[in-house]
Amino acid sequence: MDVELVGEAGSLYGWLAQPDRIPHNGRPGIIVVPGFPTDTGGGANSFRTFPGLADRIASHARMISLTFAFRGLSTSDGHFSLDGWRSDLQAAIRYMRTVDGVDSSIWLMGFGTGGALAVDAAASDGDIAGVVSVAAPADFQDWASRPRELLSHARNCGAISDNDFPADFSSWAKELQGVSTVRNAEKISSMDTRMLVLHGSNDDAVPQLDARAIADAHGSCELRLIDGARHHLRHDPRAMAIAIGFLNRRGRETVMQATR
Repeated sequence: MDVELVGEAGSLYGWLAQPDRIPHNGRPGIIVVPGFPTDTGGGANSFRTFPGLADRIASHARMISLTFAFRGLSTSDGHFSLDGWRSDLQAAIRYMRTVDGVDSSIWLMGFGTGGALAVDAAASDGDIAGVVSVAAPADFQDWASRPRELLSHARNCGAISDNDFPADFSSWAKELQGVSTVRNAEKISSMDTRMLVLHGSNDDAVPQLDARAIADAHGSCELRLIDGARHHLRHDPRAMAIAIGFLNRRGRETVMQATR
């Protein structure tokens, strides 16, 4: 069902999916985090498939699933900035903690930029049960080295629709240096946060080496490389089967631990 999240930049469009049956002690919650649009005009369209994925996770992994459009995407208010998106994800986590039927465990599943931000949010929150990182970059140094190109792309894809934004380009660009997925993966390992790293062996946007670096930093996560797959793994049935299977197993373990 449609839901509205309140972010710092205004209203964020969200979609909430629930399994058929929720026991009295609740179900784990999961937030499905979209990535950055790659195509012209993609800001309006890139989120379109995520509600269906949330429905599938709710049905097959039996988790209460929330997905949302970051500021600048779909019908959400605001314009893209990395710190703004970090704030939006924190707002989604706060919202999920108010949803009826969600037990004490919340998971994050992020794609591309959303995968990196999911690991970042888990590191800063300190109370996230697990993370599925899909085709995430090890850091944002590539963007940080070419911020003018990123700004142009963000405008072309619709993630920024105001020609006067950002008001302070230097501060906007500096935010790109503040997130390291590798460093955050190491941090959440010390918190015993479970993790699955998924990556396509032929990813043409984020090198496979980034996935290995993230997995090595965590130290005990599952790393699965999808043979022949490229960047958009949410459209790869093998990758999604692995992710949902992982969530199903881990979700059952969480429920069993909570009932002991």
